[in-house]
Amino acid sequence: MSNYADLSFSDEEVITLFLFGVMDKHREIKYIYEYADRHLRDWFPRLPGYVAYVQRLNRVADVFAPLLALIQQEQEARNSGQVWLTDSFPVILARQGHRFKACVAKQLANSGYCSTKKLYYHGVRVHIIGRRQPGSLPIPEYIGVTGASDHDGKIFDQIRP
Repeated sequence: MSNYADLSFSDEEVITLFLFGVMDKHREIKYIYEYADRHLRDWFPRLPGYVAYVQRLNRVADVFAPLLALIQQEQEARNSGQVWLTDSFPVILARQGHRFKACVAKQLANSGYCSTKKLYYHGVRVHIIGRRQPGSLPIPEYIGVTGASDHDGKIFDQIRP
């Protein structure tokens, strides 16, 4: 609401560009902006500079949480009988005795136990939730990485909603 604010590029346009970029499988704001700048200038002639676009996107970021909740409600109503498959697996960075000296990925990896391999290790766990497709491989809907000490039940309870 400052006197110098340039509102010629609306909030709706900011949100539209971001959602279009995500739907087009771009995961970083920089790539979304660069694509829009190169290919969508005819549709968005007043596209601001990258820094201004990021600032505007940060201002409207609170819109995305209720929007995602609304989309999820629609998906649940449409796919009420959908079957979801869950699994996780270890990514071992150091085994047995070497796990105490491991220096790889200290901010994420930690020590854990894999009961199927009967093995203590230093590493991470990859958690996947996929939508069942008869006659084909499941479509991954969620892929997350946690420390090795995080157990499946706790993680799946957090991401279930």
